[in-house]
Amino acid sequence: MDRRSLSAEGAARRRFLCGTGALTTTLAHVPPLIAADNNASTPTREARGPGAPRHVRLDVNGYPYDVVVEPRVTLLDALREYIGLTGTKKGCDRGQCGACTVLVNDRRINACLTLAIAHEGDRIRTVEGLATANALHPVQAAFIAHDGFQCGYCTPGQICSAVGMLDEARRDTISAVTRDVRRRGPVELTDDEIRERMSGNLCRCGAYVGIVDALREVLKKSA
Repeated sequence: MDRRSLSAEGAARRRFLCGTGALTTTLAHVPPLIAADNNASTPTREARGPGAPRHVRLDVNGYPYDVVVEPRVTLLDALREYIGLTGTKKGCDRGQCGACTVLVNDRRINACLTLAIAHEGDRIRTVEGLATANALHPVQAAFIAHDGFQCGYCTPGQICSAVGMLDEARRDTISAVTRDVRRRGPVELTDDEIRERMSGNLCRCGAYVGIVDALREVLKKSA
């Protein structure tokens, strides 16, 4: 075979290899392109699904807060992580310790057991919203005066629960230890009544005596 034939054969081989390489390169890029299209369409599907983030306006301590949260976000996490009000504490995260107690429409609830999207339009008050610019709330002042806390972790929930409890008693709401459920008017808050009504808020430090003394003082002053 002469040199001209070898040159022609080499050129043909190079053209074949170049064509094959181009085809291989093109095919190799097909799966990533498809994957990219799928990934691009995924957020669109999720945005229209039941788990898509939602815009919610929460009225907290008299101020409106606009947040975008997933439907599964609890009110507790919305307050702490999205709004930045960290006074409300996360304890058990199962509604057993009461550290996350807040007031919603003047009723005390466990913020870890309810969803943020369920409280759009409600009046939410946390421990940060109890005091005024010039003075502490009477319950806060009494807790300080009677050492109603030690480490302080449960204290925001204890205080919010106490404020709600006092309002419940004024509205003649009975408890498991109320002796006469037929009577009219505010319930007499004895020590037993206070302990029973505050039993949903646990204090690992055992400051219960100071808590009862503090609430007794609030009742005495309000009377």
